[in-house]
Amino acid sequence: MTDLLHRILPTVQKPARYTGGEFNEIKKDLNDIRVRIAFCFPDTYEIGMSNVGMRILYGVMNQMDGVWCERVFAPWGDMEAAMVKNNLPLWALESQDPVEDFDMIAFTIGYEMCYANILNMLRLSGVPMHSKDRQGLKNIVFAGGVCAYNPEPLADFVDFFSLGEGEDITVEIVSLYDCAKAESWSKEAFLHEVAKIPGVYVPSFYRHEYNNDGTLSAIVPLDGAPKTVTKRIVEDLDSAYWPTKMIVPSTEIVHDRANLEVMRGCIRGCRFCQAGFSCRPVRRKSAEVLYRQAVETLEDSGNNEITLSSLSTSDYRGLKDLTDEMIPYCAQTHVNLSVPSLRADNFSRELMQKLQTVRKSGLTFAPEAGTQRLRDVINKNLTEEEILTTCTNTFSGGWNNVKLYFMLGLPTETDEDVLGIAELVYKIIKCWQEHAQNKKRGLRVHVATAYFVPKPHTPFQWEQQITPAEYLRRCKLLKSHFYSKSITYDYHGPDLSRLEAIFARGDRRLGPVIEEAVKNGAKLDGWDEYFNYGIWFDALKACGIDGDFYTVRGYGEDEILPWDTIDVGISKKFLLRERHQAYAEKITPDCREGCAGCGANCLLQEVKCDA
Repeated sequence: MTDLLHRILPTVQKPARYTGGEFNEIKKDLNDIRVRIAFCFPDTYEIGMSNVGMRILYGVMNQMDGVWCERVFAPWGDMEAAMVKNNLPLWALESQDPVEDFDMIAFTIGYEMCYANILNMLRLSGVPMHSKDRQGLKNIVFAGGVCAYNPEPLADFVDFFSLGEGEDITVEIVSLYDCAKAESWSKEAFLHEVAKIPGVYVPSFYRHEYNNDGTLSAIVPLDGAPKTVTKRIVEDLDSAYWPTKMIVPSTEIVHDRANLEVMRGCIRGCRFCQAGFSCRPVRRKSAEVLYRQAVETLEDSGNNEITLSSLSTSDYRGLKDLTDEMIPYCAQTHVNLSVPSLRADNFSRELMQKLQTVRKSGLTFAPEAGTQRLRDVINKNLTEEEILTTCTNTFSGGWNNVKLYFMLGLPTETDEDVLGIAELVYKIIKCWQEHAQNKKRGLRVHVATAYFVPKPHTPFQWEQQITPAEYLRRCKLLKSHFYSKSITYDYHGPDLSRLEAIFARGDRRLGPVIEEAVKNGAKLDGWDEYFNYGIWFDALKACGIDGDFYTVRGYGEDEILPWDTIDVGISKKFLLRERHQAYAEKITPDCREGCAGCGANCLLQEVKCDA
């Protein structure tokens, strides 16, 4: 296989995607290995190697005795064509061995539009797509990631799902498999035992029944399976594994820098945000541990940039102490320090001035909505005054580039709310005119709007998605009110977001749709070069599925939802209360002002929250 691969590599783009051999990759002697795991990222090398979760779990599994975890990525189109032409199966980077030779095949799934890649990677591996067609313990397929919080569209293909944070549960799963393999269990026996691990969901242990109108009438647990499966969390992040010896890619990747995760969870409660609810409760690392991990990572990898990452980094309580230590170190070692995920209501002029000593670049904020009324509906907890004060601080501090992100199609949105985006942008331009330190450089305001996608486990999980035609009308309405040459406006095309909504809130009847689309060439849907809405439209039609059922229909509050089996720690009662608060245009204060009773604290051994 290696000789054939080497003959193919000169004929494809970016051959380093497929070779492995990077600094800090982990290779082991097969004579010492009992369990081999193909850790698959369902997108290209440059996307997967930028994924922090994959780096963490790669290290966690490879720390286990007798276990070797290797990386697998989706090939680009030119390599896939060469593989098919030369009958070359998909392989793992570390050993160059075919995926079909591995005991377990693990996928991490962070985006609904990579579902086609999962099936395509199994197809290219020669591994049966359907769980029922994979007999015995070889090629057990399991998956985790945020999309596992509604696993139903993939229920036909994945043997079981790992819910929540993977540092602990993954070790338990692999250890059980090690025992099962040593004792020659059947696949059925292994699935019954793995289902007993808290946080493991086995789709085949549940039967879904439907009403005549297509809605779910019942989800029936089988063989003693629990009614709900609750996600796992890691309570103490200071002692949790962190990959300071990160693999250094051999080719450029999307986020070509070191990452430092400062905390998990979010205090804010934006009603549209799946991550903000599903990642609760808030837990943070100490500044001392973070500084040590930063230095170790940078010195080992040689990176010249490091990012402090979380859902809302400026809410990290230790940010001042951490940056006070890191900025001198970064300046001395010529490392750029970036702090994304800043909020306009707590953006610090002091922090901004500190970051200037390292690097000055554009700043990004996400007001999400143009009017105060709609920001209250979505519980953004952000006022226009706070936005404009932040912009004043930004421009007076020497910045001339600002990116602003909004959503169109949010619940209760009107044309007045759409035009409120334009009004807000012009107020920001006026701020620059009045407060800019250096007007000679000119102002650039980059405005981007996304098509609202209602997601599971949020207060908006029941909402309608506006039609693609209506979304485009609102985009054009907004664009017609941008007159300044300082403004650049981009909006996401509607087709991809409509499919994202279908699969985000979909059920098991979508499995055949994915399979049909893959059969007809669907792959790499997150890339403009490959996304073909016509393939998906035809697949939906061929399978007798009306996409509007999952999007513009909306879901009833009393309706059984496909993901009701999954418990992320947030009670449905709380989500309903938040939905009603949204329609009353009332905000819920963030966690630091008082507990709103979402239920996430119950996931902790001691009922507390580190907000």
